[in-house]
Amino acid sequence: MDTLITASPEFFKGKKRTEVEDYFKRATEFLCKRIGKQNIISAVVHMDERTPHLHLTFVPLTGDNRLSAKDILGNRASLSKWQDEFHAYMSAAYPGLERGESARETGRRHIPTRIFKQSVQLTLQAKKIDNLLSNINPLNAGKKRDEALSLLHKWFPQMENFEGQLKKYSKTITLLEQENAALAEKAAANSESKIKRQLETGRLQSEIRELRRFMDSIPPELKKQLQAMQRQQRGKER
Repeated sequence: MDTLITASPEFFKGKKRTEVEDYFKRATEFLCKRIGKQNIISAVVHMDERTPHLHLTFVPLTGDNRLSAKDILGNRASLSKWQDEFHAYMSAAYPGLERGESARETGRRHIPTRIFKQSVQLTLQAKKIDNLLSNINPLNAGKKRDEALSLLHKWFPQMENFEGQLKKYSKTITLLEQENAALAEKAAANSESKIKRQLETGRLQSEIRELRRFMDSIPPELKKQLQAMQRQQRGKER
């Protein structure tokens, strides 16, 4: 299991390196008590980015030595309770530390980081393919067409996978769209975290629209060739 421990940039502002290290030592103490020091594989503090943070990895072993993340972490409610207890432990030494928004209270589901990364990667690939298709002329038609087809052959399965992932989070994305619309009307009251979430969701929506626009723009004859290539590949795999 991989965990990320941090705080807001404002919390760390003005703190000496030793003070930052003390914060993460206390955070590690909490996890040692909860999961056992012997089960921690690594604990690495990153100080070279905008906000210091700790990546801690552990093996979820139960008291009777079973490997079970479910037993250790539990469901969303118990995980939120973990975060409550972590905040209580940390704020005992850092009274000004506020707990982040609880998903249990807001009812908000999280859109995994991998979804955002997939959308960025697919959009970059789509732009490259689109550029190839746009630059086809009588002199380079064969070479450019084959290159575009080869890239599309790799891109389409990834896009299908991405579309499947989006279906799982369609309700969450819709809820975030509604929340963002409400936040836009109260921009002055937005916290930094809400603004960041609003921008990320807006970017994801924009990239989804761009990817679907690109899908619709692929020439029909190329789609037919691509489908034939995919059927041929599936036949070989069987």
